[in-house]
Amino acid sequence: MKDQDSIFFKNFSIMLIALIALTIILIVVGKMAHESILGRDVMAEDRSAVAESIQAVSQVNTGGAMVVEEKAEVAVAFDGSTDAEMIYQNVCSACHTNGIGGAPKLEAAAWSERMEKGMDGMIKNAINGYQGTLGYMPAKGGRMDLSDEQVKVTVEFMTSNL
Repeated sequence: MKDQDSIFFKNFSIMLIALIALTIILIVVGKMAHESILGRDVMAEDRSAVAESIQAVSQVNTGGAMVVEEKAEVAVAFDGSTDAEMIYQNVCSACHTNGIGGAPKLEAAAWSERMEKGMDGMIKNAINGYQGTLGYMPAKGGRMDLSDEQVKVTVEFMTSNL
């Protein structure tokens, strides 16, 4: 049995040394291939791509030379449609049907205290958002792609259907 053990350990040691040598050779070859094939700083390119994608859309005028930048075209929800019922069904009904977040259902009693602010006050809260004792209204119902006009006609639609 002693001969078999010594033969096993000898073969195992040779295999272990061969694997270590192969690992070292692969590391050296990989490093050389990376430097010769790429020959550039890939990380610097990644950083420049990130810097480009997060650059500011506009700048603040601090009194220096004014730089005019092209303004990106903003997409308006529902192709700018002012069909208030359609906007209500697709955006507002999610909260106003179930009273989520204190949203008043389309019932006159739920709107009486809000109506005291007048139509302009309600439209302003719908556009800019509102948080108070009556509940929470995210700005434009959480759809920032709605235009102020779309929000206005939808609030008028909702209050006319109480």
